[in-house]
Amino acid sequence: MFLFFHILYKFQYYIIRNFLFYRKALTFLWLILVFNMIVHTNIPYNSQVLKEDINSLKNKYSFIKVSTIGYSFLGKPLYCLTLGSGKKEVLYFGSIHANEWIVSPVLMKFIEDLSEAFSKNGKIYGYNAKEILEQATIYIVPMLNPDGVDLVTNFINQNSNPYKYARIISRQYPNIPFPAGWKANLNGVDLNLQFPAGWLRARQIKYNQGFVSSAPRDFVGYGPLTEVEALAIYNFTLSHNFYLTISYHTQGREIYWNFQNINPPRGYEIGQQFANASGYSLAQVPYNSSFAGYKDWFIQKYNRPRLYYWGRTWQQSASYLSV
Repeated sequence: MFLFFHILYKFQYYIIRNFLFYRKALTFLWLILVFNMIVHTNIPYNSQVLKEDINSLKNKYSFIKVSTIGYSFLGKPLYCLTLGSGKKEVLYFGSIHANEWIVSPVLMKFIEDLSEAFSKNGKIYGYNAKEILEQATIYIVPMLNPDGVDLVTNFINQNSNPYKYARIISRQYPNIPFPAGWKANLNGVDLNLQFPAGWLRARQIKYNQGFVSSAPRDFVGYGPLTEVEALAIYNFTLSHNFYLTISYHTQGREIYWNFQNINPPRGYEIGQQFANASGYSLAQVPYNSSFAGYKDWFIQKYNRPRLYYWGRTWQQSASYLSV
């Protein structure tokens, strides 16, 4: 009997000891994975975090090209990261609206995942990363409105003049929470109402809604392309031959793909692929929001697919680029 209990004790001790060992080992491996990651998606993502992540990604993946397409109202760089060397040029950008800053780490995480797969000759969402970057050149502007993002994420000092200026603007619109409801740049202009595609109609609609001067959202400015951020992405687009452009937003669970009666070739087909992958709806833009956006201008000028994507998924991006 003593021998039985002795063996049982030894067995329990072995199980506990090995359980603790494996738990520690798994914890250690998890920590390695976490600390090996560059882009973290569970923190407020401001312009400083973006800059640090870009530097880290560039140091780890030397094939990533980093440039600036311009500067913000407060003089912050508008970064562009480029991957690939293929003939098919595409553009992704995000955070044109300040309070939709979560799309910036999503874009950055995609860059990290794609770069890691490419460096190991591996796959991303089932598609060969090397083949994608041989067929396409991907330009990604992860944060088009860094000033506004820094305001919303509380990265701007509350005693600074930019913060005080934004606060003065916000007081004129007490029904819009501050700073959480801020969409505009730090000049109080909605950057996605700045493009020459029905701008006068957009102004009439927004003026009728009460947005007649600098505001946290929905002020179109005093003319198209008056804001440096909007002008930067406009000129950057003109300097390239983009086959497809996609902007990422965080509200609505919808995908917009056309402009008025202009239905670009393959636009609906590509939009439907994104809808199938994401579970979001392929929708018509509400009339009062259907003018002066970047999507509207790109489709009007080029008649090419342009998606205004209220969500996040990369599977369909990878599959489309690999075609």
